[in-house]
Amino acid sequence: MRAGIAGAGLLGRLLALELSAAGHAVTLFDPAPDAQARGAAGWTAAGMLSPVAELESGDVHALGMRSLALWPGIVARLAQPVELEFQGSLLLAHRGDEGAAQRVLGLLAARAPREAAPQPLAAAALQSLEPSVQGPAHAWLLRGEGRIHTVQAMAALAQTVLAQGVQCRWGTAVDAVEPGRIEAGGATQHFDWVFDTRGVGARPQMPVRGVRGEIFWLDAPEVTLRRPLRLLHPRHRVYLVPRGGGRVLVGASEIESEDRSPVSLRSTVELLAAAHSVVPALAEARIVHSESQLRPALPDNLPRIEARPGLTRINGLFRHGWLLAPALVQDALEGLR
Repeated sequence: MRAGIAGAGLLGRLLALELSAAGHAVTLFDPAPDAQARGAAGWTAAGMLSPVAELESGDVHALGMRSLALWPGIVARLAQPVELEFQGSLLLAHRGDEGAAQRVLGLLAARAPREAAPQPLAAAALQSLEPSVQGPAHAWLLRGEGRIHTVQAMAALAQTVLAQGVQCRWGTAVDAVEPGRIEAGGATQHFDWVFDTRGVGARPQMPVRGVRGEIFWLDAPEVTLRRPLRLLHPRHRVYLVPRGGGRVLVGASEIESEDRSPVSLRSTVELLAAAHSVVPALAEARIVHSESQLRPALPDNLPRIEARPGLTRINGLFRHGWLLAPALVQDALEGLR
């Protein structure tokens, strides 16, 4: 069939990958000037694949576990290497923050399968897993969770879909998406089926809002981290995620605002101070990059697929984009059969 996709973020690229591999003629529309322009929320993400830890913000475990199983096969098909690791993740808490930690741990225990519950770690076990972690007094291991290098993956997805024959209409804003047609660049193009993955751009057809998130890239060659870390803090959601080349990502604010301006002084101070309290060796790290972006969220903060003949809309990935996208794409395409 002839398929049109509005939005070349993570969902759009994954849809293009699967549809073109199945032999369909795919056209992808996006207002970004080229495949490397970092306008989509998928670029501004740490890429934590954490189906248990993310239960704190919604019932995403089943979809997340399916995506964990799908990611290795997807990465193996891409045209260039992408970091993908499944060494688990750590929850951490400072002395005095036990109340905030127990609130989160109790929620995870209530929602996660028994075998996936956080495993308490003694100090010696924590040091064996992550020698650079020095500040927190309490730690818990979530086995099987992982991470993906989001920038590498976005670039590799674009390169692969181009090689598979996808027609990419960069620099083309989509004005409307209706069953069987996409209005973009002042023209209407007709397809057998269209997909709307525009995030906040899908309004008013979907009641989506933007939630501001901010992240920092640190150059920390002297720091060795093997897995994502989450600090269970009374006021902040703070995570540290290792990437190749001695880089560490720190995030992320979660602000109910559609402000796209650069990162704020408050976020800079609070997030980086929290990161330093977990890994003191980050004191000599260099801030090499910071960015902000809007995560698309629906009223319940959970993703949604809406389908009718000729049209599928996928939206509301919120803070779970890299965790849930492969399973959502699989479900959307199953609905066409």
